[in-house]
Amino acid sequence: MSRITLIDPANATGQTSEQLAQIKGAFGLVPNMFKAAANSPAALTSLWGAFGALSGGRLGAKLGEQIAVAIADRNDCNYCLAAHTGLGRKAGATAQEMAEAQAGRATDPRTAAALTFALAVVDKRAGIETSDVEALRTAGFDDDEIVEIVAHIALNLFTNYLNVALDVPVDFPGVKLTRAAA
Repeated sequence: MSRITLIDPANATGQTSEQLAQIKGAFGLVPNMFKAAANSPAALTSLWGAFGALSGGRLGAKLGEQIAVAIADRNDCNYCLAAHTGLGRKAGATAQEMAEAQAGRATDPRTAAALTFALAVVDKRAGIETSDVEALRTAGFDDDEIVEIVAHIALNLFTNYLNVALDVPVDFPGVKLTRAAA
């Protein structure tokens, strides 16, 4: 049971109602995470805006979802792991690719570099080394993409913390956490 009220879209008003309608249009339903965030119109606007902005970024949906599952597993976020595993499959990732990403691994060197970097940022609370950034450049990422990876990390930390701290009920098919060793 959630530690916070999940806002019923039918009872929402104003901008919150409009945003929840957009979310329903995108997902076919309003996921519980957005119902939790809707308690704060500012938080919902921030969350929905970040999803929208990053969906149009250069990294692509598949890599964004692979980063999300790696971070979700590291943060023990059942909600985000379930949601982003499904979204990753819709973005073209195989079940094996999503399972590997969950553990912070990938056979593609570029994806592996992004996952390694994302987990280093999470594990070191952003106190990474120059060599961590250089490893991304070596894998072919430019400064635009590096900043975008950091934006994905920040968005996923927000959603992980929202869902874990407030015990938001998972409304996606469950995925088992592996909690890759930090």
